[in-house]
Amino acid sequence: MIDFNYETEFVLDNEEAIANWISKAITSENKTEGEINYIFCDDDYLHKINLEHLSHDTLTDIISFDYTMGNEISGDMFISVERVKDNAIDFNVSFEEELKRVMVHGILHYCGYKDKTEADALLMRTKEDEKIAMFHVEQ
Repeated sequence: MIDFNYETEFVLDNEEAIANWISKAITSENKTEGEINYIFCDDDYLHKINLEHLSHDTLTDIISFDYTMGNEISGDMFISVERVKDNAIDFNVSFEEELKRVMVHGILHYCGYKDKTEADALLMRTKEDEKIAMFHVEQ
């Protein structure tokens, strides 16, 4: 089950399409869908979580809490809409494209992909592109 929660003014206008796409991304990695919660918030909200739970005094676009057990993907993903907007400008992509990248990035972490080394980051980016392309096929 994929659920969307809002702690800011932002609201997805295509929740069903996004949920279907995330489900397909999970299935394409030979995983099953558990409970996945996306919580959209602002920088202040996410900064507090970063300080309280990770002791990081920085802004970030996403913090995810992974509750995956075996092949069943589950977790809570907190996404700063402000960071995504700024990153979209920095990376010269649309807000929608950057949001999809961040959303699927969390899912890929739950699937076991890492991004700490250069090789892992390259594989993660390839997987993100692959999953984003799946959304465009749906439209």
